[in-house]
Amino acid sequence: MNILLDYNLNELQDLMEKLNEPKFRAKQIFNSILSGQSLQENTTLPKSLKEKLENYIWNPIEIYREFKGKDAIKFLYKLYDNNIIEGILMSHRYGNTLCISTQVGCRMGCKFCASTLDGLIRNLSAGEILGQVVAVNKYLGGTITDRKITNLVLMGSGEPLDNYDNVLKFLKLATSKDGFNFSKRNISLSTCGLADTIDKLAKDFPGIILTISLHSSSQEEREKIMPIAKAFDINTIIKSAKNYCENSGRRVIFEYTLIDGVNDRQIDAENLKKLTKGLMCHINLIPLNYVKERGLKTSKNIEKFEKILKELGCSVTVRHSLGSDIDGACGQLRRKILKGENNG
Repeated sequence: MNILLDYNLNELQDLMEKLNEPKFRAKQIFNSILSGQSLQENTTLPKSLKEKLENYIWNPIEIYREFKGKDAIKFLYKLYDNNIIEGILMSHRYGNTLCISTQVGCRMGCKFCASTLDGLIRNLSAGEILGQVVAVNKYLGGTITDRKITNLVLMGSGEPLDNYDNVLKFLKLATSKDGFNFSKRNISLSTCGLADTIDKLAKDFPGIILTISLHSSSQEEREKIMPIAKAFDINTIIKSAKNYCENSGRRVIFEYTLIDGVNDRQIDAENLKKLTKGLMCHINLIPLNYVKERGLKTSKNIEKFEKILKELGCSVTVRHSLGSDIDGACGQLRRKILKGENNG
């Protein structure tokens, strides 16, 4: 089945030509889908065209359930094949940030993350990634011309750069002036460190905020908590981060989850400073969020670790974790609902 949200406007115009329909119908379809209308709700298309479009997937995802926390809303989205993915809406003084998923599950195997417990089920298409934005924008009362979401973070389930082609097309769709017209500066992409694909992104789509999950300044320790470190060593990642900075003109953000007794010592902070010296970057310290299957504990030295880095001259902040009360914080998103467990 073809997902209409996978199509950009030019591709929809080509589809109209193939279906022997006038090209202007493409813009009507494009606006209708991005505004969150169903095919039945659309009042501009003739019945004959609607019948032709029944062979295509109009809305690839729907909001299945929602969980409201004190500072965030977690959404469960049902895909057209009945798979479930999750996403988080966070409201800030500067607007609404939507955390979106790029895969069903994940195969990266990071030891502190729940998303990878079931492995990778499948990639999401560009339209399925965009469909999360459409669904929540509609939930907030928005349309294609009155967008209610201000920022996007590709930090949900999955490794975005492990689904590179679909993610790249999503980024182009999300920033298209024909569509939601997001600024690159309002989009963040988080990767566990696929260095070769970071280099591709630097050429194909520089300008978005790149965040790299570093989580250790030691190659040996990083390999223990992040299997991807065996494929791309820490120096290679730093080299790719520098390349991205040079191509985009933007600083890179390093995510650093503090784990008790693993990466939270003074020597870890000192090595982190050495590793990032001369690089245009910011360090984002993250208190470890609890995942019962992992058995890891958050550090007791968060404030001390931050202080050491500041004294060493690093740009550093501690992230305020939103959504932890609804299992929606960093590292907690997963497919738990499919197993019949209590996900609320």
